[in-house]
Amino acid sequence: MARLAQTAGLSDVQSEILATVRQFVDKEVIPHAQELEHSDTYPADIVEGMKEMGLFGITIPEEYGGLGESLLTYALVVEEIARGWMSVSGVINTHFIVAHMISRHGTDAQKQHFLPRMATGEVRGSFSMSEPDLGSDVAAIKTKAKKTDDGYVIDGSKMWLTNGGSSNLIALLVKTDEGAEKAHQNLTTFLVEKPEGFGEVAPGLTIPGKIDKMGYKGVDTTEAVFDGYRIGADMVLGEAPGRGFAYMMDGVEVGRVNVAARACGIAIRAFELAVEYAQQRKTFGKAIAEHQAVAFKLAEMATKVEAAHLMMVNAARLKDSGERNDVEAGMAKLIASEYCAEVTQDAFRIHGGYGYSKEYEIERLMREAPFLLIGEGTSEIQKTIISRGLLREYKTRG
Repeated sequence: MARLAQTAGLSDVQSEILATVRQFVDKEVIPHAQELEHSDTYPADIVEGMKEMGLFGITIPEEYGGLGESLLTYALVVEEIARGWMSVSGVINTHFIVAHMISRHGTDAQKQHFLPRMATGEVRGSFSMSEPDLGSDVAAIKTKAKKTDDGYVIDGSKMWLTNGGSSNLIALLVKTDEGAEKAHQNLTTFLVEKPEGFGEVAPGLTIPGKIDKMGYKGVDTTEAVFDGYRIGADMVLGEAPGRGFAYMMDGVEVGRVNVAARACGIAIRAFELAVEYAQQRKTFGKAIAEHQAVAFKLAEMATKVEAAHLMMVNAARLKDSGERNDVEAGMAKLIASEYCAEVTQDAFRIHGGYGYSKEYEIERLMREAPFLLIGEGTSEIQKTIISRGLLREYKTRG
């Protein structure tokens, strides 16, 4: 059989891109990930390498300087990068979502202004829906944008911005007074340009600093505090107030495919580490891989890796075809994140006491995998999305 997580039907261009990224990950990411992660250091050199490869513009249309590749290509690239270090995939994930939203919903002027510089990585995006008291109830957003004669004034606090300090563009979802009865129709997405860094980065906008996390180190996760921040009406995404929720959900949908891909990448790496260690470590006169208890565990791990990869690929291909994929993306995110946690823990168990040592890579994966259980919606949220879709499709006539 072929190695795990191979994808049938790829073009020569897709195969070449993936081979290049895999080589980059093996040479430039994996050898440095442990040191950078343990010191919580931003991977500046790795990011420059990704810029040179054009990864920041991988899905941006060619007319704006990007590679014009599909969601599937992007997801497979993310899978490879996360196999090396999940935080590096986080650097491009929110950027990708913002670029997708502008490409799909932005005005011609917004596309011309942002996309060419996003393709090169000169402009890097972050994505902001969450708030300190929000949870999963997006319609309950409190941050407000009040209309003025020359634009809007934004007040409120946002939470969990990946790349909040290192980005210079935020796709920001806030409440506006559109007079709509449904709460989500009073939400608007703004494109907020800002300098990189922390503190008061612009009049009325403060990025307080990095949030210290259990894992997902290196990449900066921040708050954003808006206090009388002024922005022009031309920075409303698509110049369509009240459509922000729909635009953000489109971004989240592709983001869930991304999270599934990241989970696949970590699970692949955990399996690689486990199967290698199991053939080297000996007990009772033979490699532990030859003991049935470990051999069966490896078989289960490999099956979970393969199943998650196939569901992720299916969700990406469905979105690329133009079909609705909310259920499939939810399924892929659910199974990939849950299996990732299980496969990583099994790899940890196979390593025994060494898995608890910071000298071994599996210790880092054990801290990274749990993030994917909550990123882009918890497993319970995915089950809600899936069940609603199923009931919609299988609705009975009473």
